[in-house]
Amino acid sequence: METRFLGIPELAEAPSVAVVVDVMRAFTVAAWAFARGAEKIVLAESPEDALALKARHPGWMALKDGPPAPGFDAVNSPGMLRSADLAGRTVVQKTTAGTVGALAVREASLVLCAGFVVAEATARVLRTRACDRVTFVVTGEGGQADEDLACAQYIALRATETGTEAAGFLKRAGESRAAAELAGGVRQGVHPDDVALCLELDRFPFAMVATSEDSLMVLRPTMPSPGPGR
Repeated sequence: METRFLGIPELAEAPSVAVVVDVMRAFTVAAWAFARGAEKIVLAESPEDALALKARHPGWMALKDGPPAPGFDAVNSPGMLRSADLAGRTVVQKTTAGTVGALAVREASLVLCAGFVVAEATARVLRTRACDRVTFVVTGEGGQADEDLACAQYIALRATETGTEAAGFLKRAGESRAAAELAGGVRQGVHPDDVALCLELDRFPFAMVATSEDSLMVLRPTMPSPGPGR
């Protein structure tokens, strides 16, 4: 499998297969939303778009980065979301990096959104679909976020070498600037358990696939086909 690792600004053209990685915290939050019963997640272009979507669909809920804000139901924190009852709900998500990265590759034939919590399921999709060329979108810090790059590199190796050990990659993520900022209270809308939750390897058995539905980019969970184990 041929792989490349690009930041959002480096995406000159739509790849055929894209894995968009945001460990801290967009796609960890998305995975928790599905685990708490959400049916789908709509990836919004802007906070204004998120609120407009919610206004058109009163049953939908909206979340974003940062502190609580009028009109939004939740913030982008796995620690805060893990106790929510989202059974059957549609969540509209807008974040600084993760949702931006997914929307940037919306023309790809396959778009997977990932973090460590769904790493093995994501790698299994790549294995079972025999993807020849995969672009990993490292969303944080203009492509320099080490937690996202570490996760992307781990998934890439797992897609071809199922015996790959995760410890070194998780250590890098835990020592990243994003982890330090979350743990140190630099960022707003943070739960004390957020970093630990973002570093839970394979917490969930599903992968997350984003597709265009009625002009919206919609993320849904998918169970990968059975394939080689670890």
